[in-house]
Amino acid sequence: QVHLVESGGGLVQAGGSLTISCAGSGRAFDTYYMAWFRQIPGNEREFVARISKWGGSTDYGGSVAGRFTVSRDNAKNTVTLQMNRLILEDTAVYYCAAGTEYSYYSRAYEYWGQGTQVTVSS
Repeated sequence: QVHLVESGGGLVQAGGSLTISCAGSGRAFDTYYMAWFRQIPGNEREFVARISKWGGSTDYGGSVAGRFTVSRDNAKNTVTLQMNRLILEDTAVYYCAAGTEYSYYSRAYEYWGQGTQVTVSS
């Protein structure tokens, strides 16, 4: 199994940028597909981005495509989400997840971090 810890969340003004990271420990990091989801209270977790085991393939949710970039460094057991041109609707708790399926669906991912809050202000 893998243990995930997110970091880098915070408060940012609309139009600004923020990078959040997820550090993994435990079983070989490069055996997992990785994804980012986000959630606001009362809502389901929303798919944000996913990345294949070695980073050769990425996909994004429609609301973030063109603004966010996901990457990973297997040597450092980290996955990063670079968020640009942030808007108020990006405010949420962001979670990284690891799994053995390359999926858009949260239920496909076995391991989750504790989440990091991203707040976009006007």
